[in-house]
Amino acid sequence: MAIFVQFAIGLIFGFGLLLSGMSDPAKVLNFLDIAGIASGTWDASLAFVMAGAIAVTFVGFKWALGRPRPLLGGRFHLPTREELDIRIISGPAIFGVGWGLAGFCPGPAFTALGFGSRAAVVFVVAMAAGMLMARWLAHRPSLSRVAAPLDPSET
Repeated sequence: MAIFVQFAIGLIFGFGLLLSGMSDPAKVLNFLDIAGIASGTWDASLAFVMAGAIAVTFVGFKWALGRPRPLLGGRFHLPTREELDIRIISGPAIFGVGWGLAGFCPGPAFTALGFGSRAAVVFVVAMAAGMLMARWLAHRPSLSRVAAPLDPSET
């Protein structure tokens, strides 16, 4: 049952992206082009989409976290770490640079795949490669864990 609800939510999200025009990277890039404010080409519509998403998320989290458990799960999976580390800083930075260069973030990129957009295909392939590389980097043994301390008697 949960998979069908998640699928329906994904369809609603994708429809919202189509309706708002956010699956078009030019729309996103026109928002990010600050120089366009002076020339009149700046598109503020993404700010309204973001404000709507923040409002819905705020209300949704307040409602959901006020419940003893999720509707379709056994427990909430919330982060427990509070300190910042390199992954918390670098991940959003890489996301922002990719979004600014390509005009896509994951949701709109998958939506644009449905239109056969070559740019979306390139973006999704690069995103998948980046995710695989990040997973590999996170799970590779570090040198400090692999290298045994030097035994002075062996030298």
